[in-house]
Amino acid sequence: MQIKIAPSILSADFGKLNEEIKSIEKYSDMLHVDVMDGHFVPNITIGPAVVKSIKTKLPIDVHLMISEPVKYAPEFAKYCNMISFHAELFENDPEGLKKAIKKIKSLKVKVGLVLNP
Repeated sequence: MQIKIAPSILSADFGKLNEEIKSIEKYSDMLHVDVMDGHFVPNITIGPAVVKSIKTKLPIDVHLMISEPVKYAPEFAKYCNMISFHAELFENDPEGLKKAIKKIKSLKVKVGLVLNP
């Protein structure tokens, strides 16, 4: 098994975001971006405009900790390589989960499922 390092930008100084990203690029395999909507989780973080502003050679994984990941995936997909979302959103709807994966894959990005134990 190969270990990959994906630092999150959540604790970065957003006033100098690209400078901070540049400082960790050579130690990283991809960049992790936590997006929170204040509904699925109580915090609110960044939106597509911040992801769009990221300048990096690293692949970007956008982790959608939001209630409606499929609704917002098209905008984020323009600026990242992978979209991850929480499987428990479809806990009682396995067909809905399959449709969500298919829809996000159709945006030409990789899909990651996040499991909350």
